[in-house]
Amino acid sequence: MNDLAGKHIVLGLSGGIACYKSAELCRLLIKAGATVQVVMTEAATQFITPVTMQALSNQPVLLSQWDAREPNNMPHIKLGREPDAIVIAPASADLLAQLAQGRAADLLTLTCLARPLERTPLLLAPAMNREMWAHPATQRNVTQLRADGAVVLPVGQGDQACGEVGDGRMLEPEQLCDALIAHFQPKWLAGQRVLVTAGPTFEAIDPVRGITNHSSGKMGFAIARAAQEAGAEVTLVAGPVHLPTPWGVRRVNVQSALQMQAAVQAEVEGATVFVAAAAVADWRPASAADQKLKKDGSGLPPALDFVENPDILAGVAQGERARCGALYCVGFAAESHDLLAHAQAKRARKGVPLLVGNIGPATFGQDDNALLLVDAEGYRELSHAPKLNLARQLVAEIARRLGAAAQV
Repeated sequence: MNDLAGKHIVLGLSGGIACYKSAELCRLLIKAGATVQVVMTEAATQFITPVTMQALSNQPVLLSQWDAREPNNMPHIKLGREPDAIVIAPASADLLAQLAQGRAADLLTLTCLARPLERTPLLLAPAMNREMWAHPATQRNVTQLRADGAVVLPVGQGDQACGEVGDGRMLEPEQLCDALIAHFQPKWLAGQRVLVTAGPTFEAIDPVRGITNHSSGKMGFAIARAAQEAGAEVTLVAGPVHLPTPWGVRRVNVQSALQMQAAVQAEVEGATVFVAAAAVADWRPASAADQKLKKDGSGLPPALDFVENPDILAGVAQGERARCGALYCVGFAAESHDLLAHAQAKRARKGVPLLVGNIGPATFGQDDNALLLVDAEGYRELSHAPKLNLARQLVAEIARRLGAAAQV
């Protein structure tokens, strides 16, 4: 997906071992459709060569404010006015201090100071030792930069080049690319708190076997990402899937339907939107064996008694907050046939204002989908597209309905 098509990005590198990640970030930005102009400080060239960044960006790397190639010898002016965003990754402790103080000692800091604040956003990806990150001076600088309008991204946690472990790592290139993409998305859901369920559930038969389904969780994860991009605070309750957590989303992992119900109940009181995209098992074994069930030579499977799982969506939709309009509920229906009829019936049965239908066997595990939006007025089709595109359309539709409800 060319989420950054038509965008021109200035990618700044300051001194730090995390410069090795900047090469991959540059590649990802270009893959997403952006053009990238790299600007490096002298310290950055000690960690990665300008030749590397030029090869990846297909642009000469700018290093000095005295670059004579610029007709007026003022490259910082042009650099600050042309891009759709300036991203500095890594942003060292020293660079953060310079920007917070309004200093302009080199081309990169000059460009940041000369940029039109209302037109050229500045995103900073800090990278430093954990003690440097925790130092009061650094935290004061971060506070000042945010007050000045810069977007200071969070740091990662883990092993550091110095051998220590803690906060201060630069975010991974994929996270930084997603954060930039999110920055450009319309903030339809600013101020909303969205709770999303995704993936299958796993109902244990014994310690090694269970009942599940083919849901990959990709649609629910795409919805969580799209809601976060739209400015919402997002919590994702995820069944057993192997998908990376979307940027900026808080994730709660569960296995069974009962665990998912408990997680939803714990989170839903703080939510304003609930999207039940998970494929929850309708039944579970009445009891799970403590040990693996063995074949007994008869050729017959062990007798299993089943009980019905709770209806998570209906339970939330029938709660006080949903009935009084404080919580907007969206359900999903994964059907194998007669999608419209089944979706309409499920919407009425669950008591939700919006039901999203799709053909399960055609979409489970796929990156694309087609959706059917069903409400009290009728239905609307969202044609076949990547799941993230559909998720963004669904989020815009939810925002429109929330806006209409707020005007009533």
